[in-house]
Amino acid sequence: MAEQRVRSRFEVSGLVQGVGFRPFVYVTASELGLAGTVANTSAGVVVEVEGAAAAVAELAHRLAHAAPPLADVQEVCETPQPARGGTGFTIEDSATGTGRTLASPDVATCDDCLRELADPADRRYRH
Repeated sequence: MAEQRVRSRFEVSGLVQGVGFRPFVYVTASELGLAGTVANTSAGVVVEVEGAAAAVAELAHRLAHAAPPLADVQEVCETPQPARGGTGFTIEDSATGTGRTLASPDVATCDDCLRELADPADRRYRH
């Protein structure tokens, strides 16, 4: 018997914009077989997912405890939603509005990136 699908909305606050958080959510949700969306909002990031209950619970854990290195997750609020079906996972355009999200500090370019910028064979050469 197939596991029942559940849907949840996660509101993630803290330093979660400009640090690779949406791509992290996309990869994680895809690995877990979840359908849904992720988007920046004026308050942080909103994730809506649907899939197996265990996969949704695992995503919740990773949002709080396995975020990208430059992220600083302060809070993850989960709200159950009615399941509505759907497939695939997408990164949506950022919402506009008056914000209260944290701005990430400037971060030095890593050694790997510097090598890519200096390599004429790399697509990022002199970018």
